[in-house]
Amino acid sequence: MLGPNEKGDIAEAEIALAAIRAGCTVARPLTDHPPYDLVIEVGGQPLRVQCKWASLKGAVVRIRLGRCSHSPTRGYIRGIYDVGEIDAVAAYCDELRKCFLVPVERITDQGWLSLRVESARNGQRAGVHYAAEYELRGAVAQLERASGWQPEGRGFESHQLHSSSGQENVDRRGSAVVGAHEFRNRFGYWMQRAAAGDEILITRRGRRYARLGPPDSRLATTATDPDPAPVPGRAAAPAGTARTSP
Repeated sequence: MLGPNEKGDIAEAEIALAAIRAGCTVARPLTDHPPYDLVIEVGGQPLRVQCKWASLKGAVVRIRLGRCSHSPTRGYIRGIYDVGEIDAVAAYCDELRKCFLVPVERITDQGWLSLRVESARNGQRAGVHYAAEYELRGAVAQLERASGWQPEGRGFESHQLHSSSGQENVDRRGSAVVGAHEFRNRFGYWMQRAAAGDEILITRRGRRYARLGPPDSRLATTATDPDPAPVPGRAAAPAGTARTSP
């Protein structure tokens, strides 16, 4: 049986190897005091990464996010990681032989993180994280292409990091399906998608909640096309009003 130290060493080695295979530069602190174990450079930006051993329980990868330190006066001190201390948590699941990379914003104030290998039987999507979304190699590839990756934001902006099995969930109408929690956190992104012509189905607790659609040109309040030539016998429409086809 492997002990906690052996599991930690294996996880760190597997994560470093996976990052190197993904084309990243990997560095390790010379001291044991930082809250991060590795520094992984992704898209020209260094990530302070805390490495974890993950376990597979049924169809769920379980990652313990808490930390424990020892003080001569206070004994063992348990806590959680803060955005100012690390940029991401990487985890290695020995049962799956896979590594995962999760931004710290997704785990703030949490003691555990569950990544589902399969969809929930009740069809719930809201608040569910799928393991395929956070596989390290795919996450690194997306971060390298994501224009929203900024040093001050430290955010995963590519929508492909938030879709099941690397593909976006869609309903029968072809609408993108997003949970209410994710829609709220990335409101601007989904508004841009809708403005570009996509239709977004927002779910809450696994049920349909609202639908966001593209703008209807017939309901526009500001005319953008040149005024058509006047038609004999028909009054011209006032400026700034919508036009409808006869």
